[in-house]
Amino acid sequence: MILETRHLRLVAAVAEHGNLTRAGRVLHLTQSGLSRQLLDLETRLGLPLFQRLGKRMVPTPAGERLLAAARRTLPHLGEVEAELLRLAHGQSAILRVSTECYTCYHWLPALLARFERRFPGVDVQIVAEVTHHPVPALLDGRIDVAIISNDDHDGRLTYVPLFTDELVAVLRVDHPLAGKSFLTAADFSDQHLIVYLLPPGENDVFVKLLEPAGVLPRRVSAIQLTEAILELVKGGVGVAVLARWAVRPYLKTGELRTVRLTRRGLERRWRAAMLRQTPLPRHLREFAGLLAAGPSLLARRAVRA
Repeated sequence: MILETRHLRLVAAVAEHGNLTRAGRVLHLTQSGLSRQLLDLETRLGLPLFQRLGKRMVPTPAGERLLAAARRTLPHLGEVEAELLRLAHGQSAILRVSTECYTCYHWLPALLARFERRFPGVDVQIVAEVTHHPVPALLDGRIDVAIISNDDHDGRLTYVPLFTDELVAVLRVDHPLAGKSFLTAADFSDQHLIVYLLPPGENDVFVKLLEPAGVLPRRVSAIQLTEAILELVKGGVGVAVLARWAVRPYLKTGELRTVRLTRRGLERRWRAAMLRQTPLPRHLREFAGLLAAGPSLLARRAVRA
């Protein structure tokens, strides 16, 4: 392709200012330098683009055609350039987020309010339909940030460490297991276990506790709403395994108790995953930094309440 953006700017400047000297000042080129560029372009195109009428340079029919294209193209390129610069500085963008666990949506609203104060031009969208499987959506370009707790690694992604939380058993205070200092996998063998997510291969309590011990609960139910799970536990339907921070606000009534899983506890390490790019846009870097506050936002709000 012969034509470049600099050629469009050249033609537009010469047509506007009428001579090479003034056009050169606008383009930060010497008169001779601009003359060489114009001659080179005309030679490559095989057409004169300007003719001299007295002291003024006037576009030829070919020059008029190129000038019309320049007047259409240059403003649009300027808008795109400005938009990309705003994006690079986090001033204007769409940021699509999803997570492996519905409990994360408990603390995300407080975080989003803080992020909006820093980046009012960034529209954050929660893509709930890919919850539990955010990484494929990230690789497909359907989201920009995935909040995950698995240890998988993909070279196409950048990972930012966030926080660690603990999974605990949630029981009625009068449940036979409620008095134990910690539970083992064997304790679940005759229980109705209520969890967020099935199949078991995608659930931390199965992957990290039950399956290694060869234990399968008497019954397993999946319900993707914390409040509903806890009401079932209160009603004596079964026991649950949830993040300690997610349960804490519901323990005030004294109807429920949490018990650790294994003597050392069962922890998850959360990360933010993003497509690998250099440099990482500022709004993505800062959003990942805010995510590190995670569940602590709920704890602070609970203290204020």
